[in-house]
Amino acid sequence: MSAPFPTNQQILEFIRESPGRVGKREIARAFHLKPKQKPRLKQALRELENSGQLGPKRKRRFPGGKLPSVTVVEVSGTDLDGETLARPLNWEGEGEPPLIYLAPERRGRSAQGLGAMGPGDKALARLTRAGDVYEAQIIRRISAAPSMVLGVFAVEGGQGRVRPTDRRAKSELMVATADSKGAEPGDLVRAQVLPGRRMGLRKGRVVERLAAGGPQGGPKSASLIALHDHAIPTEFTPAALKQAEAAGPVKLGKREDLRSIPLVTIDGADARDFDDAVWAAADDDSKNQGGWKLLVAIADVSWYVRPGDALDSCAYQRGNSVYFPDRVVPMLPEALSNGWCSLVADAERPCIACHMTIDKHGELVSSRFVRALMKSKARLTYEQVQKAHDAGEMADIAGPLYGAYGALAKAREKRGALELDLPERRVFIDDDGQVTGIKLRARHDSHRLIEEFMIAANVAAAKTLSKLKVPCMFRVHDEPSPEKVEDLRTFLSTIGINLAKAQVLSPAVFNRILLKAADTEHSRVVSEVTLRAQARAEYAPRNVGHFGLALKTYCHFTSPIRRYADLLVHRALILALGLGEGGLPKDAGDFTELGAYLCDTERRAAAAERDSVDRFTAAFLSERIGARFQARVNGVTRFGLFVTLEETGADGFVAARGLGDEYFFADEASRAMIGERS
Repeated sequence: MSAPFPTNQQILEFIRESPGRVGKREIARAFHLKPKQKPRLKQALRELENSGQLGPKRKRRFPGGKLPSVTVVEVSGTDLDGETLARPLNWEGEGEPPLIYLAPERRGRSAQGLGAMGPGDKALARLTRAGDVYEAQIIRRISAAPSMVLGVFAVEGGQGRVRPTDRRAKSELMVATADSKGAEPGDLVRAQVLPGRRMGLRKGRVVERLAAGGPQGGPKSASLIALHDHAIPTEFTPAALKQAEAAGPVKLGKREDLRSIPLVTIDGADARDFDDAVWAAADDDSKNQGGWKLLVAIADVSWYVRPGDALDSCAYQRGNSVYFPDRVVPMLPEALSNGWCSLVADAERPCIACHMTIDKHGELVSSRFVRALMKSKARLTYEQVQKAHDAGEMADIAGPLYGAYGALAKAREKRGALELDLPERRVFIDDDGQVTGIKLRARHDSHRLIEEFMIAANVAAAKTLSKLKVPCMFRVHDEPSPEKVEDLRTFLSTIGINLAKAQVLSPAVFNRILLKAADTEHSRVVSEVTLRAQARAEYAPRNVGHFGLALKTYCHFTSPIRRYADLLVHRALILALGLGEGGLPKDAGDFTELGAYLCDTERRAAAAERDSVDRFTAAFLSERIGARFQARVNGVTRFGLFVTLEETGADGFVAARGLGDEYFFADEASRAMIGERS
């Protein structure tokens, strides 16, 4: 199955993010387009130019707060005098964009016969500067406001309103009582935009009540808003649900019997699915003294989800599961994700297992993949395993696991993998959906143990497929770009850390920087800036290695229940090793296009998850107005400081005008805001 040709929006985003001039050749290379697709690309660029979203030189920047004479604007609402306001669609300058007023002669009548402009409408406009503001003459309308709006229902002066959750939307909808569908103030609703206006606002009708009331629809609505804003698919087709419900147990048959081996799952206390189990023992081979036998068993999703069937189509559409503090949107229906593909304790489950042997230095000596039947001995949490190990308990399970981990950790240290260990926020929610607390997740050796076991299995899978010359969806991570490294070097110089220009880049170079900053006030910010300097990990069939892990060959094998890329790796192993049904078909599609598509779904999920956590955090902090928190500065602009609260990890902004009664100016090179007198 091939990924679709990139959308115009994807092409536009690539052009905006790319340094320097970008032409058809660079775009074709980035999206791995074939020669026969070049005419289609040319047409896409022409459409972007005609819409005004893209200049003829493929770049559109607004340096120094100035706008071009012709650009795309979006109507944002009205000022206190009823004048219609707009904003540039592609603003890339610092701070807020300049004010744009629609020219009077155009207001209230058609632009090319298309009717009056209203909030949310976009148009190509000719701008004339008048002091600090602009006046816009509409040349051509590009698109109307969306027909459906997600928002919070409110009542003001006896009149129902829907306030959009999209922060970019500036205009509310007026809703008549007959069209409110019984919505109460604070309810999260989906509303349809109706023709006509009232009091200058568009009219709407509530079509669905999604969550009960509270500020911004209540904390329960945070994930629903993120799902809507990022267009995350939430419904499975009837055919996919029927197929999942019909799934059942698997007979041993030709599978290897692992039911007597005490495999265990180790996950977070809030884990909703269990797709990997582990076991280890000292190697009794005299030729490998101090070495270890490892077994990583992964749910055999490929047995239940076959190429091209209804479940496969839904899994492909999602690309991956999406995890929110209060719910999960799984890649597969619950009958599989929490059922037959979840390695629950004391239940027989089909799996694909990787037998590995490592030496005392943690180097992979051999590996073997099998299709098997297993029975997990226990569902353990990271905290349980760590406490047991520290107390000398569960020695038969924890002892060998930590012994093997010790060897793998040595190998990791030797090859110099990047040691970024940034904390992750965990949101605690009660049965009523209210946020009871937000804390940074603790990190134990038990977390690192599982990570190293998974990395070992991923490397074994990638090496096996490379050796047998079977298509593999590699997980690749290129080295940082020169521009990002230079930005990092500039910042580090302001806190007395030198990053020499002549150095050959390697993860070990960054580790030395992190070590220098450790136990100083700059530790956290150096970690974050170092992370931002790294390239983005991607899925691709061409192996360029994994820079961050310092590995030459790497793929994702260990989570097919929640990542489509891993399912492709399982299918490739089945094909390569002759493990039976459900292998990679001959018409599997272009892995280059498919990899780019899966990168998009991964970024979409990550953005939705971040937005959800941010909204839950905002709801939690809204009850603590006036409280004092420990915070650290992580960014400086001439408008103020970007800060992060230590307790919750929440990000915020402190305006320069709120710092004191003197003038403050920003020294961005040293990331400081300096008072004129103090």
